[in-house]
Amino acid sequence: MRAIRRVDTKPELALRSALHRAGYRFRKDYRLDLDAGARVRPDIAFTARRVAVFVDGCFWHACPEHGRNPAVNEWYWAPKLRRTVERDRAADTALAAAGWRVVRIWEHVSLADAIAAVTAALDPGPAAALGHDSTAAPDHGRPAVPDSGK
Repeated sequence: MRAIRRVDTKPELALRSALHRAGYRFRKDYRLDLDAGARVRPDIAFTARRVAVFVDGCFWHACPEHGRNPAVNEWYWAPKLRRTVERDRAADTALAAAGWRVVRIWEHVSLADAIAAVTAALDPGPAAALGHDSTAAPDHGRPAVPDSGK
């Protein structure tokens, strides 16, 4: 478990690098102390625009496409993975209550689709003026990203 990275995973590094090349500036692994004592640490935080980006691993965050239940030590892993998903939902709720937009990206999403989801949240367009969040999706805050055909 010591080898499991909390920050600087390959998908996160690729996304951060591409966003930086595109001219975006952000904070990485930035702790947000929200009202009501909630603490959230998004992978990428655009503090001025109040956009929090999370790059979630398929195993650790129970991806509906690629996540799987471990066959060994299920008594340990099932509650652990369930708590991770519950913590994700609690973070999404706390951030939304504090006025942040949340973008959750699975590690298997192509880099181009991930960049498109982040830039859409950074420049929400006319939907934001009406009070609609263009990045919200039914899968606990993940953006609706088109399938890359893989």
